[in-house]
Amino acid sequence: MWRQFRKFSSSSSSSFSAKEKKWDALIIGGGHNGLTAAAYLARSGLSVAVLERRHIIGGAAVTEELIPGFKFSRCSYLQSLLRPCVIKELELKRHGLKLLKRNPSSFTPCLDGRYLLLGSDKEHNYSEISKFSKSDANAYSRYESQLDKFCEFMDPLLDSSTPETLQGSSHLNTRMRHKLQNSAFWANCLRRALHLGQKDLVDLMDLLLAPASKVLNNWFEADVLKVTLATDAVIGTTASVHTPGSGYVLLHHVMGESDGDRGIWSYVEGGMGSVSLAIAAAAEEAGATILTNAEVSKLMIEDTGSVHGVLLADGTILHSSVVLSNATPFKTFMDLVPDDVLPHEFHNAIKCSDYRSATSKINLAVDRLPQFQCCNLSHPDAGPQHGGTIHIGPESIEEMHSAAQDAENGLPSRRPIIEMTIPTVFDKTISPSGKHVIGLFIQYTPYKPSDGSWENPVYRESFAQRCFSMIDEYAPGFSSSIIGYDMLTPPDLEREIGLTGGNIFHGSMGLDSLFLMRPVKGWSNYRTPIEGLYLCGSGTHPGGGVMGAPGRNAAHVVIEDFKKS
Repeated sequence: MWRQFRKFSSSSSSSFSAKEKKWDALIIGGGHNGLTAAAYLARSGLSVAVLERRHIIGGAAVTEELIPGFKFSRCSYLQSLLRPCVIKELELKRHGLKLLKRNPSSFTPCLDGRYLLLGSDKEHNYSEISKFSKSDANAYSRYESQLDKFCEFMDPLLDSSTPETLQGSSHLNTRMRHKLQNSAFWANCLRRALHLGQKDLVDLMDLLLAPASKVLNNWFEADVLKVTLATDAVIGTTASVHTPGSGYVLLHHVMGESDGDRGIWSYVEGGMGSVSLAIAAAAEEAGATILTNAEVSKLMIEDTGSVHGVLLADGTILHSSVVLSNATPFKTFMDLVPDDVLPHEFHNAIKCSDYRSATSKINLAVDRLPQFQCCNLSHPDAGPQHGGTIHIGPESIEEMHSAAQDAENGLPSRRPIIEMTIPTVFDKTISPSGKHVIGLFIQYTPYKPSDGSWENPVYRESFAQRCFSMIDEYAPGFSSSIIGYDMLTPPDLEREIGLTGGNIFHGSMGLDSLFLMRPVKGWSNYRTPIEGLYLCGSGTHPGGGVMGAPGRNAAHVVIEDFKKS
């Protein structure tokens, strides 16, 4: 897996040649969306440079060897949302992307000795759910079919820019063409809505607007099934399962696919950094330049209000009349844009957007697999319970709500919601033989706890041990298997990865922050009030996750604008 450790040019070695030319486009941030934008722009014939602050590309889709021999998918950890068009058009499989499908996909152990194991086999799912409720077993396939139908309805919205109103003055022909394009967009939406039918359309609106708890309570009665499904509705957010609109996040996390199989999540061989490396390879093949250790400290804005380049932290100035920012909207406009350049209304909207997070990630190196007592197995080999996402913690909707309420009161959850993944069950390239990598995605951990500080090593260790002790309740001896671990709390995610507030989506995924209102209303089409400056990260439509859609869509908008100029 030599590709995991490919070296990209550092700013110190390449800044001289970079500053000697004027680039067609500069991209701030080498996360997967920035790299995706670079690949499409370079393929269109533009000269492009990607500027990554860290020593390694990938942003939150990164693989890092923090403990010798153990390679962690440090932030994002599963793949499903990456758009099929991105995989196909950039030929990512030719560039090394290898997906490792999981089946079963989820395992939920219970303290009473029972468990729920779900996957892609409908008969097996029926049998598993029947252990808890025959009614739920009958309803589950209908529930999945409905979500599939909704995903098919929403799917075309992901791969194109929004039908935003035209910004600024323009020629009559431009205005007419824009109106026709928007009319065609809405006409297509209407056709698909009519095809969906009124009943399903009302059910879709109910899912989008209702709390996830209401949606799941209407469908099911067994707590273990509802908790397993509800995790997707709150993952990465500060919301409770009782929060109106949390149903959308549930839908967002089942929109993806792996090799054409909808709703299937995969590991990536070599870790999630392999996604970024494959996109980077496609970008470089097309002619893009990628620089690491190249932190942008300021955007260069002309008196006319147009961008003309960036200033790096080392004092280097790079010239371009087009800059795409893969940083969060807050980072872009509050930190990189000079004061008094932005319209007040826009500045205030960005500043007041919701960037809160209550998510932490712990990556562990262990010397053996956890042995779940509910499975009555004592051998060291991997079983079906180890392959999927393992749900640890609250065993009812109300316990999940209590975990959220703890954070709302300023405290890390007393019984946090934990998603455990063990990629080394499938991927033998990221750990020494016989040992394993385990990821824990944890909620809820407020950015500024009222009872301590994440900067305090004792406080951090105390919370980590709380999580490990919870896992011990289901898999006795787990804590003693730990060789070492790395922990990222919301402030760590902000400081190290650049995620404002630690928010993995670059901003809230509430209904008031989606589609035409992402990042703020009036500016949802990747353009900004500064001429030549575009956004291409997860803070834009269609939102967070390792999708590549924001980068691809933004690149198409830039290419369109180049053709007009």
